[in-house]
Amino acid sequence: METVKLSSRGQVIIPKSMRESRHWQPGTEFAIEETTEGVLLRPLKPFKPTRHENVFGCLKYGGPPLSLEDMENAIMEEAKKHK
Repeated sequence: METVKLSSRGQVIIPKSMRESRHWQPGTEFAIEETTEGVLLRPLKPFKPTRHENVFGCLKYGGPPLSLEDMENAIMEEAKKHK
């Protein structure tokens, strides 16, 4: 168990080993709540939960049907442009 101190500005530094194991980057936002045992920090998710039916069909394609191979080739070509 590691220990930390509360600074005069009300800040607590989470040990690097804990930040790395949880993949918390600078700027990560947390919900904080008081519990009977202390304080609980819960990282907020960067995006609101989304349901499939809310996003299916949002990128309409009006051309002829493409084969899987054609789609993969197009993706590779675009990826090469952004290297």
